[in-house]
Amino acid sequence: MSGAGSPPGDGDGPVRGPVRPSGLLDVLRVASVVLDTEGRIMLWSPQAEELFGYGAREALGQYAARIMVHEEHLDLVVKLFADVMRTGQSWAGAFPIRCKDGTTRLVEFRNMRLLDEGGEVYALGLAVDQSTVRRLERDVALSTRIVAQSPIGLAVLDTDLRYVSVNPALEQINGVPAEEHLGRTIREVLPLLDAGPIEAAAREVLDTGRPVVDRNTIGRTPADPDQDHAWSVSLYRLEDSLGAVLGVALSMVDITEQYRAGIEAETARRRLALIADASARIGTTLDLERTAGELAEVAVPELADVAAVDLLDAVVQGRRSTLGPAESALIRALAVRGADADDVLHAADPPGRVTRYAPDRLVTECVRTGQPVMVPQAKDEDLARIARSPQAAELLARAGVHSYLAVPLIARGEVLGALDLTRTHNPAPFDEDDLLLARELASRAAVQIDNARWYQNARDTALTLQRSLLPSHPRVTGGLEVASRYQPAGATSEVGGDWFDVIPLEGDKTALVVGDVMGSGIPAAAAMGRLRTATTTLASLDLDPAVLLEHLDRITCGLDQAIATCVYAVHDPRARQCTLANAGHLPPARVRAGHAPELLDLPTGVPLGVGGVEFSTTTVELEPGDRLVFYTDGLVETRHHPLDERLDRLLALLDGPDRSLEEVCDLLLRTLHEPDNFDDVALLIARATTPA
Repeated sequence: MSGAGSPPGDGDGPVRGPVRPSGLLDVLRVASVVLDTEGRIMLWSPQAEELFGYGAREALGQYAARIMVHEEHLDLVVKLFADVMRTGQSWAGAFPIRCKDGTTRLVEFRNMRLLDEGGEVYALGLAVDQSTVRRLERDVALSTRIVAQSPIGLAVLDTDLRYVSVNPALEQINGVPAEEHLGRTIREVLPLLDAGPIEAAAREVLDTGRPVVDRNTIGRTPADPDQDHAWSVSLYRLEDSLGAVLGVALSMVDITEQYRAGIEAETARRRLALIADASARIGTTLDLERTAGELAEVAVPELADVAAVDLLDAVVQGRRSTLGPAESALIRALAVRGADADDVLHAADPPGRVTRYAPDRLVTECVRTGQPVMVPQAKDEDLARIARSPQAAELLARAGVHSYLAVPLIARGEVLGALDLTRTHNPAPFDEDDLLLARELASRAAVQIDNARWYQNARDTALTLQRSLLPSHPRVTGGLEVASRYQPAGATSEVGGDWFDVIPLEGDKTALVVGDVMGSGIPAAAAMGRLRTATTTLASLDLDPAVLLEHLDRITCGLDQAIATCVYAVHDPRARQCTLANAGHLPPARVRAGHAPELLDLPTGVPLGVGGVEFSTTTVELEPGDRLVFYTDGLVETRHHPLDERLDRLLALLDGPDRSLEEVCDLLLRTLHEPDNFDDVALLIARATTPA
């Protein structure tokens, strides 16, 4: 017996010819010997030659006991052999043998009686070196103990990826008894788990032999069907000693705690990043709507699928608001942002709308109590308390709103409004961590919103005052056609003190004034109003422009820290002239037919309020059809361009085709005034007409 086996073939008969040997038999090196009834050796395997040291020629025909057994055990072995041949019962045991080279080794024997087809009796002896057997037993015992007691889930899959064996740890991980694994695939045993990636990896290991180590997978098993778990899976190809593929070994370690800790750490990192982002993005301007929009944009989609920022209407108007238990809330929508949630956006109040929310609405409860309102799992009755109307509630239900959170916007102890958050695509309900984050965002944003609403109230007040002080002049005077514009600053914190005036005088004369009080806000607007009143009063005295500016200079010195620039001009249609004096202001432009537009060459003078400096009067021709363009520095000055370049641009625009004065005003503002300019603009254009 050479160690070759005879595996079953495809048919019913045995397979003929050489076959691959078993790895286990190769390890054991089992020696096979066939004896006749007298104990003589009839067959002698190569393994027997190796074990005992006698070649076949030396052994065949010899009494087996004499060359296979130590002489001190000869009688016992002969008796045992006789018992086997007489009774037919097998015998096994271990005896020391003396090899041909004189050495002694311990060998395990197994003897059994054989019958051939003619009824002849023979004996089969199998012998194995005991040290080899013990080593293999230890290896098997160690492997079995390790597999059985390992905290790591272990399994063997055959080449069809069906379970061949599983250890107790994997039974516990999967929540399925070992016997219910055997012969079944992973997806059959664990229907709650997405087994596709694991099986694909196992097939790759079978094909390539390259192991897959520590591949993470997430899912649920019958052991805990209500919670996701995470495992680290490793796969190794199993081969016999000659490289034949036997299957795949699978190891699985539960890393759920590490996975959840990693998720929590990543969540904490992302939330810190969100708070840092909010600090940088919210409050970039003092515009109320823009600040509210920045808060909503920060919240979507990191915290919610839809975010709305609502303020109590009384707060927007600068009044404190307190609500009783039975009072409705009058709420102004400032901003709403959503991520692919059209129905929710349609259900929300559009920015600018003022809506009355009943006392039972959740947003009303939030702003009345100053406490958050969270609905982790929103039902139909909850949607009815979230929406402004039954129709809006239907839109929320259609959009799949399943969780709601409202946190109050509180600044300086006053409830301003609420940040409303809903989830549709994000399947997770709002939890306590989300509440903490939303409150942090609301707390930071509320201060910025409060600053913006107070600024807006102050700005609206100053702008109203300034507009009330600006003239409502006639379009045509005795000798002039006039158009004007006033444009508040787009990016400043307060309105400025720019003004213009058109003052009809006796004899069809007209006084034209453009000025700029340095500073901003209500003080600048108030100073501008006093100077305009003084200018109108002094103009009625028909003073020379330089003399009038001297009077204004003394008046300005009497104002608290007021400085102003001003151009004062008097047009005389009969003389076809215009007399002008300048107090530190940019020069007017003159546009004449057949000539390029030009800046009038006037002595610049010093601003009003400096005091002690004389002003001078300049006379220029102004024929019918000629135009004078007065403006404040907000039209031409920017942070990014030289003033000369901007003045050249002004003249180039005035050199275009003939337009109405209104069209020219719009063209200049549209082209020259930049939205982020930190100054307001006063613009006055006059065209000389033929006296009646």
